[in-house]
Amino acid sequence: MNHEQGMEGMAPTSQSTNGTSGMHHHNMMMMHMTFFWGNIAEILFSGWPSRRGAGMYALALIFIFVLAFLVEWLSHSRLIKLLGEGSSNVLAGVVQTLLHAIRVGLAYLVMLAVMSFNGGVFLMAVAGHALGFLLFGSRVFKKSTEMFLDDNTSDPPPMAC
Repeated sequence: MNHEQGMEGMAPTSQSTNGTSGMHHHNMMMMHMTFFWGNIAEILFSGWPSRRGAGMYALALIFIFVLAFLVEWLSHSRLIKLLGEGSSNVLAGVVQTLLHAIRVGLAYLVMLAVMSFNGGVFLMAVAGHALGFLLFGSRVFKKSTEMFLDDNTSDPPPMAC
């Protein structure tokens, strides 16, 4: 049985565009498609922390934790109210848009880090989101009067990007 029907144009050429012959795979990077454990991983940036030791891996995990924590803080903060009642709607809208862009950018960085499929990165991202939600989004540290005045009463609050 011939499994190469219609693949005539897909054969590798003998001369590549940079003048080398054949196909070279020595620069290909291995990408995990299942979770793995270990401190040798590339997270967010090429070569970081990679093989730089357990200390750099721990720093990367702390970085991911802080990013996830900041996403939750930005999701539940009321920074627009700090501008005051006399501020214009335009200024409030610009600040709100900037905060939204920062929050979405940080959330995407956490997502890309989790896509490294490293188990430690995944756990730290979840822990950062959980602690951030506990401190800023849950009812644990809210006064009873704040809970009645809060217009967002869903448990948990809806995810909105």
